[in-house]
Amino acid sequence: MFDIKLIREKPELVKEDLKKRQDNEKLKWVDQLIKKDKDWRHLQFKVQEFKKQKNELSIEVSKLKKAKQDISVLLKKIPAIDADILSIEQEQAKLKEDIDYYLMRLPNLLHESVPQGKDDSENQIVEMHGKKPTFNFKPQSHVDILEKLDIGDTERAAKIAGSRFYFLKGDLALLDLALQRYGVDFMVKKGYTIILPPLMMNRAAYEGVTDLNDFENVMYKIDNDDLYLIATSEHPLTSQFMDEIIDEKNLPFKLAGLSACFRKEAGSHGKDTKGIFRVHQFHKVEQIIICKPEQSWKFHEELLNNAKEFFSSLGLHFRVMNICTGDIGTVAAKKYDIEVWMPAQETYREVVSCSNCTDYQARRLRMRYKTSQGNQQVNVIPHTLNSTLVATTRALVAIMENFQDKEGNIHIPKALQPYMNGAKLISKHEIK
Repeated sequence: MFDIKLIREKPELVKEDLKKRQDNEKLKWVDQLIKKDKDWRHLQFKVQEFKKQKNELSIEVSKLKKAKQDISVLLKKIPAIDADILSIEQEQAKLKEDIDYYLMRLPNLLHESVPQGKDDSENQIVEMHGKKPTFNFKPQSHVDILEKLDIGDTERAAKIAGSRFYFLKGDLALLDLALQRYGVDFMVKKGYTIILPPLMMNRAAYEGVTDLNDFENVMYKIDNDDLYLIATSEHPLTSQFMDEIIDEKNLPFKLAGLSACFRKEAGSHGKDTKGIFRVHQFHKVEQIIICKPEQSWKFHEELLNNAKEFFSSLGLHFRVMNICTGDIGTVAAKKYDIEVWMPAQETYREVVSCSNCTDYQARRLRMRYKTSQGNQQVNVIPHTLNSTLVATTRALVAIMENFQDKEGNIHIPKALQPYMNGAKLISKHEIK
């Protein structure tokens, strides 16, 4: 959410940012916002003037009463002033509603290092890690591997729940749990506090962490309740501090959420309709940091480094992408993606999204922290950051496609073997 002071004082900065995003509709909003804010402040001045008149009348009435003089004429003026104040305040309320609508939907200001681009085809490669696997056979897709090893079933899941749901069976179910537990242990060693969050949130909290106008179509709403199934644990872990003033000494918060996640994947029809890469339900270990503004860019790199280290430890080849203006979305000021090489698909696929949201979410959530400046206590808006550590179904796809052998077995990454009772291989009939 934008601070209205920024619109008042630096409208050209906001306009230039929207031009980078090529968002012509919201570009028009800036001048409309300036006018509505000017009108609101003019009405505020009028309200103060009427209140001043009312106060002066009250003082005069008090004086006349003490002097036992007639106050009837003055008393008749007060209801008229009250009516004027009420009328103006109603007009102000409508303006405030319009102003808040714009402020809640203008996207975050982009960091200067975000590349210009029209869509994901113009995201920039930052780093390459590991080596592509080589095969002396044609690698199978994970969809075929699921069926041949009998470790997943999407057809029966579709029968009872619809497309993009799945059963994980036997060894693959254990491997999903291994990724979750390895991810949790990985984050604990990094000094993060593990959180198991609620899997539902109310609308007010959700509007604090994202623009529901854009995001609501990918979320599951609970009928007849003010609740949504969470799309990521980022949302409850961040919004838990809504309307709070945090003690400065408690910052930074370094949290890791483990949860199921639920997404409609609206707008992705025809993409990944088979298999388990793009699904409606999955498990994820998510990284969250809430910190002082001057710390956030350092922590953005820390979150990315955690994710890079995690995927490197699995032995996967991947690249880091700096997401461009046309693909970054509303909330982040800067975003990195990690994309893993998928040999059967012969392309890189996104497995990690790592964002610095600066003060955008905290302002929407009315989150503050208290700091001392001289002899005064001042409330400051913190910065919020988030990053995937691992979304398990996407990591499973990467493992199946990268670590398959000619016989159709899956070699378990060394880092996960302790969580698989020491097994090194997933074969058709058993873990070996």
